[in-house]
Amino acid sequence: MIDLWTWTTPNGRKVSIMLEELGLPYRVHAVDITNKEQFAPEFLKISPNNKIPAMVDNETGMTLMESGAMMIYLAEKTGRFLPTDSEGRYRTLEWLMWQMGGIGPFLGQAHHFLKFNPGKAPYAEERFFAEAQRLYGVLDKRLEEREYIVDDYTIADMATWPWISRYEWQRIDLDDYPNVKRWYVEIAERPAVQRGYHVPKKVNEIPVPSS
Repeated sequence: MIDLWTWTTPNGRKVSIMLEELGLPYRVHAVDITNKEQFAPEFLKISPNNKIPAMVDNETGMTLMESGAMMIYLAEKTGRFLPTDSEGRYRTLEWLMWQMGGIGPFLGQAHHFLKFNPGKAPYAEERFFAEAQRLYGVLDKRLEEREYIVDDYTIADMATWPWISRYEWQRIDLDDYPNVKRWYVEIAERPAVQRGYHVPKKVNEIPVPSS
């Protein structure tokens, strides 16, 4: 049994989607970040950076914070969604790091300025919208001749998809990125993704662009 501390954010959904894809039993602990529950002393013991998600693998005693580290751990634990050959492994890790260093931080800033604080900082809105467009362009190019980010469905896809699911918050029109749109819709149809998206609770349907 795995204990998962999470909330309805892209980073939280990465891990619940992966756990659903793996079919591993897990127990969910909701951490309502809108009520600052991530700063509770008991959560700090599990996640020293006061961020969700975090997990404890009760089989091994391993405690982890940081979604990328958790996904690598689960992939190695089960032997799934992370290629074992050198090229495939490092290509997957390369694009996982791209998500963690680019897609996550910059789209998060786009949410902050474009969705929650429009009109307050025009320069920041312009900067992060432009970076969102650039990142979507990178992903669209990557998916031009392949079904998934690293050919097969991997943790790189699971890590990136939840951020793309907020394309409306980023003021992105997926019709401008047809390869991303095809990839996004295909993954959105996976039953495990649909289950994992609604952990720890359902707040909305998965956004689906018009065809």
